[in-house]
Amino acid sequence: MENLTNIKYIGVNDHKIDLFEGQYPVPNGMSYNSYAVIDEKIAIFDTVDKNFGDEWFSNLKNALDGRTPDFLIVQHMEPDHSANIHNFAEKYPDAKIVASGKAFDMMKNFFGTDYEDKRIVVKEGDTLSLGSRTLTFVTAPMVHWPEVIVTYDDLDKVLFSADAFGKFGALDIEEDWACEARRYYFGIVGKFGAQAQALLKKASVLEINAILPLHGPALFENLGYYLDLYNTWTSYTPEADGVTIAYTSVYGNTKNAVEILEKMLKEKGVKVSVFDLARDDMSEAVEDAFRYSKLVLATTTYNGGIFPFMDTFLTHLAEHSYQNRTVAFIENGSWAPMACKNMMAKLEKCKNMTLCENTVKILSSVDDENMKQLQALVNELA
Repeated sequence: MENLTNIKYIGVNDHKIDLFEGQYPVPNGMSYNSYAVIDEKIAIFDTVDKNFGDEWFSNLKNALDGRTPDFLIVQHMEPDHSANIHNFAEKYPDAKIVASGKAFDMMKNFFGTDYEDKRIVVKEGDTLSLGSRTLTFVTAPMVHWPEVIVTYDDLDKVLFSADAFGKFGALDIEEDWACEARRYYFGIVGKFGAQAQALLKKASVLEINAILPLHGPALFENLGYYLDLYNTWTSYTPEADGVTIAYTSVYGNTKNAVEILEKMLKEKGVKVSVFDLARDDMSEAVEDAFRYSKLVLATTTYNGGIFPFMDTFLTHLAEHSYQNRTVAFIENGSWAPMACKNMMAKLEKCKNMTLCENTVKILSSVDDENMKQLQALVNELA
């Protein structure tokens, strides 16, 4: 935070976690970010997960250097950021808590109190002076909870962005930003693209020199790069031309068809990513389905429907507002293929979908007719 005037990082890294929100693998951990803004008055931005309260309070004490905080600004009530609000209130009883009205309603649910004696309720455009700087609050409902606010600091031109621009991974690990930020966005925020677009519109009128999210690194340089990517993701625009193939296979015959298709596409110079939904990280498959312009779904008929892992994958896509893509189908069934019909039904609510004319229908194993179907599908996709 050396580029900023008296804004100190007081967050923590979590390397104990295996699944974020109980479902997303995070092999490089997570950061729970918190910031202390030191001015004539001191504002603390958000707390951290309950398992790291002691470390956070130690970081906070060091940042305060003997002083006492005046405000705790609560931008987001998800427990990985809000778990230590009550502990903070007990430790610093004279500090005011600043949040949206909906956030205080949630505090009542979490902690049994809405802090009536120390709360400051803020709404769109409200300001708070710390001395040399003024904080302006911007509402960001459903990015990705209804109570969310983000905050603009006019001195350093900083946007404290809550979960927007967040990323999987602890801060003591070096890795590419886009890959894990993309997976985080589509897994955590992706359903609410319209709301995230609204936040980007509000941010576009601000002069921003840095973005400080609640997960992942502070963003200082090349902000246009991050903003452009976020605009692409939040508008459900394919980031790149390519094909994601997501499949399940029981005895290897559907997998064989996928491997043939992958080879044919690559020979045409098409970018291809392939996921075995029973074995690979489901969130990575969702990420690439949104990243690329085309998707091939390949699965077996199972109990008259779809193989369970494919059913889960399609549920994830539909729940995260999958749209503006081209989709093709490969189905396998030894006596009554029903997978294609059921996959189409799962995608009925997805907007602006183009379905390929060519469908591959396998009866147990790939035959000569299937090879012709695969070639026709390759020609259509390529």
